[in-house]
Amino acid sequence: RGSSIWDTFSATPGNVHNGDTGINACNHYELWPQDLDLIRDGGFDAYRFSFAWPRLIPEGTGAVNQAGIDFYDRLIDGMLERGLKPYATLYHWDLPSTLQDRGGWMNRDIASWFADYATLIGEKFGDRLAATATINEPWCVAFLSHYLGIHAPGYRDLRAAARAMHHVLFAHGTAIDALRASGTKNLGIVLNLEKSEAASERPEDLAAMDMGDALFNRWYLGGVLKGQYPEEALQFLDGHLPSGYERDMEIISRPLDWLGINYYTRGLYRSTGNPAQPVE
Repeated sequence: RGSSIWDTFSATPGNVHNGDTGINACNHYELWPQDLDLIRDGGFDAYRFSFAWPRLIPEGTGAVNQAGIDFYDRLIDGMLERGLKPYATLYHWDLPSTLQDRGGWMNRDIASWFADYATLIGEKFGDRLAATATINEPWCVAFLSHYLGIHAPGYRDLRAAARAMHHVLFAHGTAIDALRASGTKNLGIVLNLEKSEAASERPEDLAAMDMGDALFNRWYLGGVLKGQYPEEALQFLDGHLPSGYERDMEIISRPLDWLGINYYTRGLYRSTGNPAQPVE
C-alpha cells in the first residue's frame, strides 16, 4: 500500500492521542477470514467495508498494485462464500499522499482522479458488489479536515475548506458516472447528519443554528439531492469557492439508488458574535 494522508498526519506529533497510528491496527489484511467468520456467526448478512485507494493505486493515479487487487478479490469472494452481501465504500478518508502533494481535495483535478479510481473498482469488482458508496462522510473529508483541522490533512483555512467542500461532491458525481459506465449498480453516498439545535431562543443563536445546519447538513443534502447549496453557507464562503462552481451542480446531483446516513449526535449552536467565525 502506498502512503496516505492519515499515515503522515498520524506521524506528526500532537495530531493523534498517544501518537497512535494505523500501521497495523486490527490486521484485517491477514485476519480477514476470521473476521468474516465473526460477521457471519454473529447473524449478519452484509459487511460494509472500504476500499483503500493507496492500496489499489499507490501513487493515486497510474500504475495499479496487483497485490491490492488480489486482496480485495479474496475479501469479496470470502464474503460471498459466507452468504454476506458486500457493501463497499470507495473513499473513507485515506487519500494517497502523492495526490495531497498536488493539492488533494483543493484541486479540481481530483474529480477526474477519483473517477479513474472508480472505473477501476467498477471493472474489477462491480459485478460482485451488492451496493457501492462513493464517499463516506464528505463533511469530514472537507470541513472537519480543511477548516477545523481535526482530521487529515489538518488544514485550518477557509479557502481550502470551501474548495474541498465543493470538489468532494463534484468527485462524488464523476464517480457515480464512472461506476454506472462500468455497469456497477445500486449506487449511493453516505452522509453524516446531525439534528441542529440552538443553545437558546435568542435570535443570534437561532441564526447560528441555521448556519450550522447549512454547513453540516444542507450543503451535502442539497448538493447531492437538489443540485443546490444553502444560501447561508454560500454567503459565508463568498469569494472562496471555485470560479464557475455552479456548472458542476448537474454532475454533483446525479440520481442515486439510495442515500446512507450516519447519525451520532445533535449539534448545539450559539452565536460567537464574530462574523468570521459564525458558529461554535
